[in-house]
Amino acid sequence: MHPLHGWALLHLLLVATFTQAEEQVCTQRGDPENPQLVKNGDIMLGGLFSFHTNWKERENTYMEKPLRLQCTSLNFREFQMAQAMLFAIEEINNSSDLLPGISLGYKIYDTCGSIARSVRVALSLVNSNEMAASPAEECTRPAQVQAIMGETSSSPCTAIATVMGPFHIPLISHFATCACLSDKIKYPSFLRTIPSDYYQSRALAHLVKHFGWTWVGAVRSNEDYGNNGMATFIETAQHLGICVEYSVSFFRTDPSDKIQKIIDIIKASTSKVIVTFLSHMDLDVLLHELSGHNLTGYQWVGTEAWISDSQTAEGDINHILDGAIGLSIPQAHVTGLREFMLDVRPLNSSNADLFSEFWEALFSCKFRLSKSTEIQRECTGEEDINGVENSFTDMSLMPIFNNVYKGVYAVAHALHNILGCNKTCDKNKQLDPITILQHIQRSNFTTKEGDRVFFNKNGDPAAKYEIINWQPGENGIVNFVTVGLYDATLPANKQMNLQNKSIIWTQNSPEVPVSVCSETCPPGTRKVLQKGKPVCCYDCMSCAEGEMSNSTDAVTCVRCPPESWSNDRRDVCIKKEAEFLSYDEIMGILLTAASLFGTCITSFVAFIFYRHRKTPLVRANNSELSFLLLFSLTLCFLCSLTFIGRPSDWSCMLRHTAFGITFVLCISCVLGKTMVVLMAFKATLPGRNVMKWFGPTQQRLSVMSFTLVQVIICILWLTISPPFPSKNIKAYKDKIILECALGSAVGFWAVLGYIGLLAMLCFICAFLARKLPDNFNEAKFITFSMLIFCAVWITFIPAYVSSPGKFSVAVEIFAILASTFGLLICIFIPKCYVMLLKPDRNTKKHIMGKGAAK
Repeated sequence: MHPLHGWALLHLLLVATFTQAEEQVCTQRGDPENPQLVKNGDIMLGGLFSFHTNWKERENTYMEKPLRLQCTSLNFREFQMAQAMLFAIEEINNSSDLLPGISLGYKIYDTCGSIARSVRVALSLVNSNEMAASPAEECTRPAQVQAIMGETSSSPCTAIATVMGPFHIPLISHFATCACLSDKIKYPSFLRTIPSDYYQSRALAHLVKHFGWTWVGAVRSNEDYGNNGMATFIETAQHLGICVEYSVSFFRTDPSDKIQKIIDIIKASTSKVIVTFLSHMDLDVLLHELSGHNLTGYQWVGTEAWISDSQTAEGDINHILDGAIGLSIPQAHVTGLREFMLDVRPLNSSNADLFSEFWEALFSCKFRLSKSTEIQRECTGEEDINGVENSFTDMSLMPIFNNVYKGVYAVAHALHNILGCNKTCDKNKQLDPITILQHIQRSNFTTKEGDRVFFNKNGDPAAKYEIINWQPGENGIVNFVTVGLYDATLPANKQMNLQNKSIIWTQNSPEVPVSVCSETCPPGTRKVLQKGKPVCCYDCMSCAEGEMSNSTDAVTCVRCPPESWSNDRRDVCIKKEAEFLSYDEIMGILLTAASLFGTCITSFVAFIFYRHRKTPLVRANNSELSFLLLFSLTLCFLCSLTFIGRPSDWSCMLRHTAFGITFVLCISCVLGKTMVVLMAFKATLPGRNVMKWFGPTQQRLSVMSFTLVQVIICILWLTISPPFPSKNIKAYKDKIILECALGSAVGFWAVLGYIGLLAMLCFICAFLARKLPDNFNEAKFITFSMLIFCAVWITFIPAYVSSPGKFSVAVEIFAILASTFGLLICIFIPKCYVMLLKPDRNTKKHIMGKGAAK
């Protein structure tokens, strides 16, 4: 070790030794604090109550010791709570079942609503009031009190609990609800007999949501109770879709201009519901300012701090809070407490000054009349409390008094177990604060009124609330009507239970007030947020086509299933209408009639040809191919019927293959007739013997060969990827087109291409034979018919591709019928004309004669 370090250590030890020798006593800094109410007993309990709610501000000069706090504004409510504590102690002392042979005493201090004073007097409860001269080891003696009852507000409790925590002295509050006090790391010795705001804040949010209020204002006390409670409410409200338009805070000692700003914010707001986390003292200040502005018509939502406080109701002379609704501690009754509380004379035995002030305020009199001009009544000390009505005689806060009562009994039961009481208790047992705290935390007993008392791991009781509604009564008195219950111990969907009682809202209206930033979006619309505003402010936009919403305030529209479409109101999806070319509609009827008409005409032509089959005109035009051509034309007319009607597996395969094969058969016959005509004249040339290659057998084989190729194409198409019925949901938004999918587009276009190839070949051959003798004008008719055929099918392709739905089927049928009629009319009608109307031309001489003249 370095020599300098050694000397420094020695110096430190010497200083510590001499200091210890000099300081042989504990010295209290500052003036001693004397309790306002005191009674000795075997075991002492402490009490902290704000008998006064304010104090006079003094400016310190720092030249002399600050004066004591001068408390003002007497608070009868706190006297009532102190009386509840004294009642419980007296009842326990008179009981032979609880702590027999042990008397409980008390020391009760007035905190004056000051946090600093609360901490100071709490330390006075732990220590004695001796200024000095006590031996040093005396500082380690047990605390003066074994438990402390109080404080009423959350902020003083957080300060006191922070100081008392290291000493493990139980602090049991009857009215401090801040959720922050459930933190056992920060406040290990804090317990309470009132539920935590953790539950109340959430209950308020669910209450607001229940009535459909999504646009609210928030006002809170600027201290732990208001700040923490409102923070939890806002967090829960946001999860429930509730928006807070404004959130402002103040404290009752704030300057009036700050409260004026809050009033201006309320005036400028559009929300009609105000959620409060205010102490009754802060609310009284706010009400006083609001009264000057006549701000009525707002729906107030309150907490247990004021919602069932008759003193607050009496102070609302302008009916600003009419119709208020909120949560309150469940009603309670403690037998004998009211009578004990109204007997105030025992209070005179502790503090004469405080009792005199209390007596004067209670009876509105003075023991010593001043020389002021005010009319004063002299106190006699014999006034009868039964003759007055004020906040002290009002028992509307009995649930809170019951909390004080239960807190004292929790300590008594813990002491009873620690001292091993049966008929007697072990008075010699040393009491340890940690042991007392642990026994209180494990308390589980039932009061004489049947209330079960226990604490959870955070030192909180079970959370149960009544939902209170302010309703007008007789003589302007407000009735606190219970309209529902909230029990946090039940499942989430059963926690809130509103009873079937009529609720009176603001301005005595029976209708639930509306407080929303934007009106509810009806079904068929969706919410679109307004730029720069909370999520509760939105516009309602109609759902797009094919989408729907069937609930109010829908965030998104749901797209309908592929086979459905939204109705005009966009609130339901309806099944799309299936569309196909049917026999029942006009277009289907006309095309069917045209097909049957063509079939009949073809049959009639065949009949005429059959009747004149031995005439020169029929024999000269190859009667066998003529009849085969008429047969194929009949099939062409009939195959168009397969395109009409609801598509099925068989109809889809049949329509295209039947069309392809029959048309190839038809074109093959025409091609055969053309080749025969062409070769017949070419064979007349010297040295040509080509007709042997175009005899009847060769003609039949050529027709069969050409047709067989198409049959093979169709078989391959049907084998590899056949046409099949499908639902086209893209052509129309609100319709389903039932059609035949091609399966293989290559197969379809191969069938059409082969027909087109034969048609072009036939057209070329007929064109080459167009200048043959006039009487042998078959080639001219064939040329003209092929010209019509090719024109029809060339125009068919773009028309087919561009026609939607069933119209594409109609285009294909029209092309089939038009080209078939073209062949029938151009090839056969002229011959029928000759056979029926010009029989004189139907002779071999006429035909051959014309040919010879040429």
